Amino acid sequence: MDTSKMNDIINSQKDFLDSNSNGINSRILLLKKLLLNIKIFEEEIYEALSKDLSKAKFESFLTEILLVEKEIKLFIKNLNKWSRDKKVRASILNFPSKNYLKPEPYGKVLIITPWNYPFQLSLTPLIGAFSSGNTVVIKPSELAPNTSSVLSRLIKETFPENIVSVIEGDAEVSKNLLSKKWDYIFFTGSTRVGKIVASEAAKNLTPITLELGGKSPCIIDKG
Repeated sequence: MDTSKMNDIINSQKDFLDSNSNGINSRILLLKKLLLNIKIFEEEIYEALSKDLSKAKFESFLTEILLVEKEIKLFIKNLNKWSRDKKVRASILNFPSKNYLKPEPYGKVLIITPWNYPFQLSLTPLIGAFSSGNTVVIKPSELAPNTSSVLSRLIKETFPENIVSVIEGDAEVSKNLLSKKWDYIFFTGSTRVGKIVASEAAKNLTPITLELGGKSPCIIDKG
């Protein structure tokens, strides 16, 4: 994707946020649409995961699709409750005021995802970010191109571009995206790249979540 198109998407998402038209009921309807479209795309998702990672159908269902479906249903069920203002104890200095915590979205969210669980690790953070009232750009891994392509079409069938978009490409695309001003960045991947993401986010004091890989030690017993 060229820089001009990328900027158009990011600017359109900013305009959408400024319009303040992403109500809770609208979000729930789009979550239900996402759940339905996953069913429609299910066989294509299995095929893509098989091509990219040689995953068996049952493994793909268990580790990719099932977890995403459960997450969507959880947010559909609880979003109204989670979005309410929460009364908190007021300081004596503010007596006789009443104090509340008011949940608000961050704004424009960038999600950069890895190759090993390319469907689940793209959609799970998306569900939370979108449900909270944010707009989202997903940058899937170029190392799982078939899944990335299906994911892109799934998102286009579900969300308006000015709410959620998928931007495909290589490391240069990720670098270009990180140079933009975001309100939150969610990254899953290696520690090496995580340091780059953290460094870029720090330039704008952008809050981040880094889910980084590491060693997975195990013990093999003869039995």
